[in-house]
Amino acid sequence: MPSPKYAAYAPAAPYFDLVRGALGDFVDGEHFFDIVTDDVVYEVLYDVPGWPRVIQGRAVLMAQFKGYCDNIELQSADKLITHKTDDGGVVVIEYEVNGTILATGVKYNNRFCSIIKIENRKIAHWRDYMDSLAAWNALTARRQVG
Repeated sequence: MPSPKYAAYAPAAPYFDLVRGALGDFVDGEHFFDIVTDDVVYEVLYDVPGWPRVIQGRAVLMAQFKGYCDNIELQSADKLITHKTDDGGVVVIEYEVNGTILATGVKYNNRFCSIIKIENRKIAHWRDYMDSLAAWNALTARRQVG
């Protein structure tokens, strides 16, 4: 059961749970937002309307994810492949998410590769790559009927 303080982020729970599980004993904390540093740098190497290329700070990251959760609900995050390097100081994860664009009912399926730098048992830097075309197609599709 998710902590009540993170209830607003429930639509992205499959993603948060996948990341937390992938990082295992390399980080301390239960929820995704518990395992990032206060000054985390979350970098995305793609352009999605409304999502900045670089997010600095835990509070700003939480605000961005609140907007994500207001617009997309994930049903699953899976097909995880984890690569641990530098004695766990850097973890690379490959995974897929599957969900729904809430405004249109369009299915959203995407693949990601994230490079995560861990310092003092917290995520200090996150660099994200994704299938930009899949995101674009889902975000620009017409409302589903039926």
